[in-house]
Amino acid sequence: AAILLKLGGYGLIRISSMLNPHPPNLMFPIMVLALWGILMTSSICLRQTDLKALIAYSSVSHMGLVTAAIIVQTPWSLTGAMILMVAHGLTSSALFALANTNYERTHTRTLLLVRGLQLAFPLMSTWWLLTNLTNMAMPPTINLLGELFIISTLFNWSSPTIIITGIGTLITATYSLYMFLMTQRGSISTQFRLLPPTHTREHLTLTLHLLPLGLLILKPALISGLFT
Repeated sequence: AAILLKLGGYGLIRISSMLNPHPPNLMFPIMVLALWGILMTSSICLRQTDLKALIAYSSVSHMGLVTAAIIVQTPWSLTGAMILMVAHGLTSSALFALANTNYERTHTRTLLLVRGLQLAFPLMSTWWLLTNLTNMAMPPTINLLGELFIISTLFNWSSPTIIITGIGTLITATYSLYMFLMTQRGSISTQFRLLPPTHTREHLTLTLHLLPLGLLILKPALISGLFT
């Protein structure tokens, strides 16, 4: 999810530059599908009971924004697409790593069965909170910069797109908070009272995911300079 989707985005950038300027009969159907896919996959996330399926659909939703930005083919849109692909690659990988730490201890991915893990793993709950805030593009993360580039470009291309991107952003915040509350808050089940502790390697893995996200906002040109 973190790498293969981004290889697809890179392929779209390489191919779409050959088709510049885009013929209208090719551009509009793909743009409509990309924007509609943002709403549909985000809405699917709200009904997921499987933790890994929720994270996977979240990746598809974010790639809808990237696809729409690549189709517009402006320097700002391509810059936003590159930033969001790098940022979401790290965020998605961190979410899957967190989901795996839960699965290794509880042996289930069902959200309704595993709740209240904040009581058992308070430090891991902090990683969950930071990663979910990054997933919903809270400032000062690099995800926010990428989404601002893309949303402003799409608005400049066609002003009604602000409705779809705005709703998509709200749904993203909703399912990110839903994922955090379902896994971390509430009362823990009696069968999960005695869980093995978290390991240093797991915290190191998450640090290596979130530290670059925090540092890239200090110099975003490292991942956006190709098109600026």
